[in-house]
Amino acid sequence: MQYKYVVLTNTTIGAFMAVLDANIVLIALPTISGDLRASPFESVWIIMGYILVNASLLLTFGRLSDIFGRVRLYNLGFAVFTIGSALCSISPNGISLVLFRLVQGSGGALIFSNAAALLTDVFPPTERGRALGLNQVAGTFGSVLGLALGGILAGSFLGWRSIFWINIPFGTFATLWAYSKLREVSEPRRGEKLDPIGNVLFAAGLAVSLVGLMLGALVGWSITFVGAMGAGVLCIAGFVYVEARVRYPMMDLSLFRIRAFAAGMASNLLASVARGGFSLVLVFYFQGVLLYDAFTAGLLLMPFSVAFVTLGPLSGYLSDRFGSRGFATVGLLTVSVALFWLGFLPFSSYNQIVVPMIVAGIGGGMFVAPNVASIMNATPAPRRGVASGMSSTLINTGFLMSLGIAFAVMANSVPSTVLQEIFSGTAVAINSTIKGNFVNALHGLFLLMGFVSLFAAVPAFMAKKPRPKFEAVTETEAD
Repeated sequence: MQYKYVVLTNTTIGAFMAVLDANIVLIALPTISGDLRASPFESVWIIMGYILVNASLLLTFGRLSDIFGRVRLYNLGFAVFTIGSALCSISPNGISLVLFRLVQGSGGALIFSNAAALLTDVFPPTERGRALGLNQVAGTFGSVLGLALGGILAGSFLGWRSIFWINIPFGTFATLWAYSKLREVSEPRRGEKLDPIGNVLFAAGLAVSLVGLMLGALVGWSITFVGAMGAGVLCIAGFVYVEARVRYPMMDLSLFRIRAFAAGMASNLLASVARGGFSLVLVFYFQGVLLYDAFTAGLLLMPFSVAFVTLGPLSGYLSDRFGSRGFATVGLLTVSVALFWLGFLPFSSYNQIVVPMIVAGIGGGMFVAPNVASIMNATPAPRRGVASGMSSTLINTGFLMSLGIAFAVMANSVPSTVLQEIFSGTAVAINSTIKGNFVNALHGLFLLMGFVSLFAAVPAFMAKKPRPKFEAVTETEAD
């Protein structure tokens, strides 16, 4: 087995596992919260903490790997992720699970940030985009499968702790394999420095704005929460200002001068915003309103998952032959149709929503691989590892934004006490009025996400094939 395929196989397992755990907890959250008697705040951060750590540390860990060695930090990430999973499975209460999820998320960020760089090191420019695309498709597959698998495991006789058990044997095997087989082929750039100001501004901006948004939705809006959101936005603006001027930025903003790259990234972010809240609201509609258990809710989401996963590899193969722009654009338009469709349904039975769910899965599957290919093909070869990390960061950021928007929209129609009970996993007395308000909130959210997906199709269509000169950039020229 050629060394590059050893790297591809190992990093694909890592990407799959790291992203799987972003969603596998989502559908099991009411069960977990009820068993641990977690507060609404703890319940939210069982999900958000993992994703936030991934989003805020991804580029930082990428820079550390450039300085100290990619294989070393990647191997450390697998070990930390596996240990974090084991700790999560024995959590005695909500706050401990939140803390252990942060450990697990740190390991996932180490894996995902260095996976792209390792692939960039061993694959030649003519194969690099496809390898990175496959890696990210595996991650997306993990996020979709996690929705179904989390419900099935949490609702089985094994209980919710089994959703973390599955990481232990795979993580142990992959860790030992990585330590024994992977070798450092790049030269660590020990003369370069970190970007501490940019790191702090980015992490603080995401965390503070999301805390304000989530608590405002769950507890009730106040000047404190609105001010926190404003402070978060200012931090992000400060981050952009710093990154444009610092010598060693954590995010290479100069890549956005490439039209196809900027268009692909914009559609990537907007598509993630449109997709993230979709799963959240369906999970809590199935469990909080229809009162299905986690096992049944997981099975009900399977049509979306199967459609997404089936179309992903097929669209990637076809886009290699016929170009990415058409598949990415049509995929996003298809998602828009499905979301608008859901925005007008009465939600009186599951049979009414299963077809648009499948359509949404088809559209999402059509978009992911061609979008990754368009970004990678538009990026100068020596910068593809950085570009992949930026793409992953935007996916996580969009997902966080989507969850925050979903909370805010739901809180506008559903009493905060009801939302708190749903997120705490307690039995909720849903009368006809509250159920009607819940469905109205679903309609509003799906219509909003439909428009976001529609807007995402605009830059996807603008992502024209880059000029060949970018493929010819050498390491020396790029430096």
